[in-house]
Amino acid sequence: MNLQHIMVIIDPTSETDQPCLRRAENLARHYPNARFTLFLCDYIPALDGGLLFNNELLSDARNKLLGHREQYLDKLATGLRSQGHTVNTMAVWGKRFERHILKAIHEQQPDVVLKTGQHHSLLKRLMLSNSDWFLIRYCPVPLWLVKQPESELQNICASVDPLHEADQPAALDHKILQTARSLAGVTGASIKAIHCYNPLPHTLAFDTGLVVDYDGYAAQIHQHHQKAFTEFADSNGLSADQQHLLRGYPEQSIPEFAAENGVNLLVLGAISRSRVESALIGHTAERLLDDVPCDMLIIKPDGFVDPSRPS
Repeated sequence: MNLQHIMVIIDPTSETDQPCLRRAENLARHYPNARFTLFLCDYIPALDGGLLFNNELLSDARNKLLGHREQYLDKLATGLRSQGHTVNTMAVWGKRFERHILKAIHEQQPDVVLKTGQHHSLLKRLMLSNSDWFLIRYCPVPLWLVKQPESELQNICASVDPLHEADQPAALDHKILQTARSLAGVTGASIKAIHCYNPLPHTLAFDTGLVVDYDGYAAQIHQHHQKAFTEFADSNGLSADQQHLLRGYPEQSIPEFAAENGVNLLVLGAISRSRVESALIGHTAERLLDDVPCDMLIIKPDGFVDPSRPS
């Protein structure tokens, strides 16, 4: 993962703490030749105007607001610039925060996007209406959601799916592991690979009458996943102590593993589905978003095309 251009999404609602910027400053020490773009999108409904308002005055007010935002971004850029990094700033006005982020990404073509991971209410989860989920689905470049900005990258974990039960292309697993290894090589972190599986629940199996010998069925499922995971790990030169097969639902097993093993960064993949498919199934990355205690780096497969853009 060659980080030459890093885009940092600044939260306009916070005047003090920007965790994603602290992670950017941490990465800057490992990537001395990287340049940065600090991006901020702001919107105040009172300045949006209407037929009863003077549009020229409102336009002037919006321009002044963006001028103040540019000054704020310049202030935030001081730390990176003092390290000798080139830092560009962008402040835009817009109602659809996530859409303007995506537009800037397509224009700037960064190697990675850093954004502070937000906790989402139950209502937002049900309505599928938060910017993190939107970017997980549609961001065409690696998306780094920052949760622990102060932690050094010492333990990096790659989450793979060698049986592709989540419709991941086989190449994506290799890209996830490659990305984790590249970061580990630069930062000196250790690396682990995990694969999570979950057999049919015991009660459901008996209720449907599908399985007479549940223990035998569970052992068979375990062997099936173990074989595929071991073959993937061995082909990529992972030692036995770097391989971790987890049993259970990903949204429970992976956060527990991350907490118990001091994982600082979880690298995993995501493929964009339609809104209906996402509502019915959901991405593993989306389901983990609120429960994983560490930073998350979401990777898209090669050749990914943002389905939200007109063709």
